[in-house]
Amino acid sequence: MAIKDDVLRALLRREDAISGSALARELGVSRSAVWKAIEQLRGEGYAIEAATNRGYRLSSGPEALTLPEIGRWLRPGPIGAEIQIYDELDSTNARAKELALRGAPHGTAILARRQTGGRGRFGRKFFSPEGSGVYISFILRPELSADRAVMLTSMCAVAVARAAECAADGGIEARIKWVNDVYAGGRKLCGILCEAGLDFESGQMQYVVAGIGVNVGFMDFPPELKDVATSISNECGRAVARSRFCAELINEMNALYPQLESGAFMDENRARSNVIGREIYVLRGKERYPAMAVNIDDGGSLVIRTAEGELRTLRSGEISVRFR
Repeated sequence: MAIKDDVLRALLRREDAISGSALARELGVSRSAVWKAIEQLRGEGYAIEAATNRGYRLSSGPEALTLPEIGRWLRPGPIGAEIQIYDELDSTNARAKELALRGAPHGTAILARRQTGGRGRFGRKFFSPEGSGVYISFILRPELSADRAVMLTSMCAVAVARAAECAADGGIEARIKWVNDVYAGGRKLCGILCEAGLDFESGQMQYVVAGIGVNVGFMDFPPELKDVATSISNECGRAVARSRFCAELINEMNALYPQLESGAFMDENRARSNVIGREIYVLRGKERYPAMAVNIDDGGSLVIRTAEGELRTLRSGEISVRFR
């Protein structure tokens, strides 16, 4: 842990001023190290007052994605017990898969302030600008067979929906488009991409990387996205801290993960669905056909009724529906 982060954490914990010597004693470093850390924090945009005979006090700070800022709202749990934050990555999923193969523990979180090669399902590019989104991947090691992998995506969608509403203090209503998108106000808020490493002999998943990209801050979208994408801040009309959303997401992941075997979260997933009861188009490879979304079963699969009246169950694929 950098001294700068330790100093920031100490300042965040208190409302009154603390002297440089007291900070140095508390952290077990020199006063010079404290002073250097204060200057680094000021350079990052933190307003730190320094009064003679009183010491340092944090008066305001930037909307930053840092471990101390996330820690203000974070509750203890195995998911997020280790968080690695990068200024820039090609893809948080790619980095997480590398670490998973090296034996990184269950719950490790990989967070990037900016992605240069973010992607969604089917290799599509994911819009990942700096300063407004949360781009995070979790390394999970569930005891789950490959045919139940969709359950993880369903669980992550519920976690994102809950976290978005909590971070917005109830200012939005989050809905889930089967199977991996979260919406608000009829526009896409989040995309989820779960990728697994399989043991082919047992059919069990060795690891799952759950990649989640969420639009959080105020955003101006390019013309091709402005009618289909939104952010938490855009929807609730006030600035939402990315650090708080990130913490709330980890908190909800920890709350929901124990339900993975029972699938208890599927009731909420269904209740939040914005496709059940709607006419959709099923897109599977070169296949395109209209259908009615009837239900989502306890395994996370979409139950549809074709135009010919046949009931089918979709475990994978994509659907299209017009929300606005």
